[in-house]
Amino acid sequence: MAIENVYGPEDNVFVMDHPLIQHKISLLRDKKTGTNEFRQLVEEIAMLMGYEALHDLPLEDREIETPIETCMTPMIAGKKLAIVPILRAGLGMVSGITALTPTAKIGHIGMYRNEKTHEPVEYFCKLPSPIELRTIVVLDPMLATGGSGCDAVDLIKARGGRKIKFVCIIAAPEGIKKLHERHPDVEIYIGHVDRELNENAYICPGLGDAGDRIFGTK
Repeated sequence: MAIENVYGPEDNVFVMDHPLIQHKISLLRDKKTGTNEFRQLVEEIAMLMGYEALHDLPLEDREIETPIETCMTPMIAGKKLAIVPILRAGLGMVSGITALTPTAKIGHIGMYRNEKTHEPVEYFCKLPSPIELRTIVVLDPMLATGGSGCDAVDLIKARGGRKIKFVCIIAAPEGIKKLHERHPDVEIYIGHVDRELNENAYICPGLGDAGDRIFGTK
């Protein structure tokens, strides 16, 4: 899977150009896509993106016995992966990642957007322990203003987390810039970069409210 580093070779912002990801994102955008199909598409995109975002998981050789002979073969080292969705829309991406890494621990960060200020408000944070020893994958389908993403990373770092990846399906340039500038050490993986935010801080062209479309609410 090819990815593009949108800032430069020394930066941590990656946009994926795989045809399957782009096709499925287009289906997500369609307002006629129903809840069940939308949910399945989010899971599939998360799995495809997770494949690339987890490319650097450490390996170690272990001895196994095949039907033919005993051999040393590479397997993922340890069980030190944490998946942390930003509630509630991030929950829709979890099963796609855990299909690849079923032994990963799962945390949760709860935030909602103040409709007047457009700023995130935290209401819950529960992370696997010891968080400082884990590779942490933060999930949110949309990176809009960057406020929720920045605050989520702040919370994780305040609790000792260090190796952090942020995975989103679509992102606005404003959100990418904010998260990258505030946390340049965090790897950001993006399915598609959209044009801009509108006056209500919604991504354009976007796909609507990801949480409402995943869970069938208004």
